[in-house]
Amino acid sequence: MGVERRKPHAISIWMCFALLLNAAQSFYLPGVAPQDFQKGDLLKVKVNKLASVKTQLPYAYYSLPYCKPKKIEDSAENLGEVLRGDRIENSPYEFKMREPQMCNVVCRVTLNDKDVKEFKEKTDDEYRVNMILDNLPLVVPFTRPDTGALVYQHGFPVGFKAQYAGSKDERYFIYNHLAFTVKYHKDEETDAARIVGFEAKHFSIKHGYDGKWDDSKTRLTTCDPHAKRTVTNSNTPHVVDDKEIIFTYDVEFQESEVKWASRWDTYLYMADDQIHWFSIVNSLMIVLFLSGMVAMIMLRTLYRDISRYNQLETQEEAQEETGWKLVHGDVFRPPTNSDLLCVYVGTGVQFLGMILVTMIFAALGFLSPSNRGGLMTAMLLLWVVMGIFAGYASARLYKMFKGAEWKKITLQTAFMFPGVVFAIFFILNALIWGEKSSGAVPFGTMFVLVLMWFGISVPLVFVGSYIGFRKPAIEAPVKTNKIPRQIPEQAWYMNPFFSILIGGILPFGAVFIELFFILTSIWLQQFYYIFGFLFLVFLILIVTCAEITVVLCYFQLCSEDYLWWWRSYLTSGSSALYLFLYAAFYFFTKLNITKPVSGILYFGYMLIGSYAFFVLTGTIGFYACFWFTRLIYSSVKID
Repeated sequence: MGVERRKPHAISIWMCFALLLNAAQSFYLPGVAPQDFQKGDLLKVKVNKLASVKTQLPYAYYSLPYCKPKKIEDSAENLGEVLRGDRIENSPYEFKMREPQMCNVVCRVTLNDKDVKEFKEKTDDEYRVNMILDNLPLVVPFTRPDTGALVYQHGFPVGFKAQYAGSKDERYFIYNHLAFTVKYHKDEETDAARIVGFEAKHFSIKHGYDGKWDDSKTRLTTCDPHAKRTVTNSNTPHVVDDKEIIFTYDVEFQESEVKWASRWDTYLYMADDQIHWFSIVNSLMIVLFLSGMVAMIMLRTLYRDISRYNQLETQEEAQEETGWKLVHGDVFRPPTNSDLLCVYVGTGVQFLGMILVTMIFAALGFLSPSNRGGLMTAMLLLWVVMGIFAGYASARLYKMFKGAEWKKITLQTAFMFPGVVFAIFFILNALIWGEKSSGAVPFGTMFVLVLMWFGISVPLVFVGSYIGFRKPAIEAPVKTNKIPRQIPEQAWYMNPFFSILIGGILPFGAVFIELFFILTSIWLQQFYYIFGFLFLVFLILIVTCAEITVVLCYFQLCSEDYLWWWRSYLTSGSSALYLFLYAAFYFFTKLNITKPVSGILYFGYMLIGSYAFFVLTGTIGFYACFWFTRLIYSSVKID
């Protein structure tokens, strides 16, 4: 997030929308329509949550005794905003377009001991105050000491700790004066302007005044618009223990060359842009190279095997068969716990559908950061709708395994994964609620989630399952023997545990660099926007999962081990273990979380994420192996 113009590769997708808006003024995406302001128009600042990267527990703005409007009103929120802990409300900060103001008194607050304690705790936990103007979040510019680059931070700190000169005692100070800068882009023909930037500088000042306080008449001695005296530093800061606090602000307006379509570029700029892109391209090249090698080995080896097997003519040669053809009578034997496999495969299909559609919409710019909570809302709705594919996939596989109780498998598909996730989520939510954080999902929202699950998702799973079960069963290309063949003793490197762990390394390697940026955006509260590249990385993940599973499945069948069903799922699914271990590494090296509750929240949510990744990658590996075994056994002559 910096002031420099973005590189051509990172040009915002909103540029494309600007062209579309000129061509079709009647068509707007939700939250994307620009708003024109004439000189003197009222601008209302909204306040959002207090957020901290140290605790990960958001709080409502008015949980601290800041200045309040006459009536606090919640802004319309979507489901995603509520789940993120956003609480957007009105505020007493109001400006008039292109009319600067100096030293406006917002209010005078007298704190009690509880308020003082709250301010000190929020200062210790490094909480930042978030505000919004015309859908743009407030940012604070500062220069990085290491590079000298001007970068932006979201929101301003509640306060700071420092010592007076000559004193050893640390005191708490509160930021009570804000100098806002509203940047606008003016239309030369109509004189209307659009807001393209919202910045602030924060100061702590012990305001003084003469006589007795009167809201309408009292003039401050520390800053005065009549005397052109303004606040430019925090040399006389306000100590929180001095319980009378006067909140003030200035606002200036700056004309900007930045057009409305590019106003989010400042927020989306990444300081380590070049490293980010180089790392992803590097990862991309390694994975493509490995994929090419794997494909070449597979095609050459298989072609030779099939040719040799099909040329076996004499009985003696037939008796000397070795390799994967020997297990043709057992390779399609239903596995142990086949019901559970059907459930997990169905859930994986549901996930795959949800992520593919979400990424396509995100890459096209429909789920931009300006649409707060849009991404999470879209994912939830798509998850619910994709239930029909989950039911269909699990029922088709279940029927292949000669299962008859399709309703039982449907119920398991509809409830197993969501049930586990909901149980973890409910426990975490109880912990957040115990901390009185705004991140706790309200009862009403929880009810909506349960309603979506039971009212939409479960019926759709049943519809999909009914359609899938009515279709003819998938026929195996070879017949299954009545008596299972004995599996010979395997080499150490073909041990299931070892090969499953090895199989997860390559898929994880394909995504772990991108994973760093995703974790940073979630836990360090930065914007993530390179969905086009993420989509490409996701496609590489699919290819990698498929290829590594097929290769290891081939080696397994060659060593006459036909128990491939579960192993194919676990081979690529084991990448989720590496994801969770990486999340633990990230926690201890990059995050400064000290509260036990915040640590539990982090690992709880990463556990849900890893579980979802396991289901997704496992299903990709399973279907690749399923297609591969059907292909090779239908290509050879079986007597």
